[in-house]
Amino acid sequence: MGGMIEETETIDEFLARCSADVEEAVRKAAAAEILPRFRRLAAHEVDQKSGPHDLVTDADRLAELRLTEDLGALLPGSVVVGEEAVHADPAVYRALQDDVPVWIVDPVDGTRQFVHGDDGFCTLVALVQRGVVIASWTYAAARDQFATAVRGQGAFLDGERLFAGPPAPGRDLVVATSHPDYTTDEQKRALRPLWTDGLAPRVCGSAGLEYLAVARGELDAVAFSWEAAWDHAAGLLLVEEAGGTHLTLTGEPFRVTGGNALPFTAARDAATARRVADLLRTAS
Repeated sequence: MGGMIEETETIDEFLARCSADVEEAVRKAAAAEILPRFRRLAAHEVDQKSGPHDLVTDADRLAELRLTEDLGALLPGSVVVGEEAVHADPAVYRALQDDVPVWIVDPVDGTRQFVHGDDGFCTLVALVQRGVVIASWTYAAARDQFATAVRGQGAFLDGERLFAGPPAPGRDLVVATSHPDYTTDEQKRALRPLWTDGLAPRVCGSAGLEYLAVARGELDAVAFSWEAAWDHAAGLLLVEEAGGTHLTLTGEPFRVTGGNALPFTAARDAATARRVADLLRTAS
């Protein structure tokens, strides 16, 4: 199996042939650059970006470099939009607007957890073309969990099909929301309607793992106030393919290309998504 896209090959045909190669590339990057540093980070391997809560490590940088090289080689003509590359050069993000296939990469989603020795982090990869998320890979390396989704073909965790299903009636909806350490006062106000009867909001950890929890039916919804594509693209497809849905304040699906009416929600079923979105609208 393996190797590069043929000249006349569609993205679907490429995925049918090479999705296992993508999974292998993700696993190798984690094995080489992330897991050896887990609970062994030296002080010089951790830096701040925008502030004390916005951390980056050598694991983030080196895993992204490796994934950029390996994914680009698998699909010649594709572009990689990685969190660390965009931090270095924001213009990289504009590739999401182009027609070429784009790999969206978050090498360590949940860097704060990773730095603190908590296993609640993952590597996120999504393949996007013309703003549509076509496939996604979510690897919680420290937990040895691997979730995948291909549009129209379902979501899977370690080979088992995921079905989110509706919440059990009569209990509070558990909703993971943007962490207060990462939100402005305005964003906190926008999320405040979730603190109401019938809902049980809590702060989110790794966004990728929260999306996986929704896809598994373990979490009812997420509500987030930021739109960085690397945090959302992989998980949104997992949720969709497990039977869930996502809505912005205008009632439209979230677009990875940006320009969304925030905050937005992703939920295990359409009724839950509407309920959360309706509440969020009351703040505006």
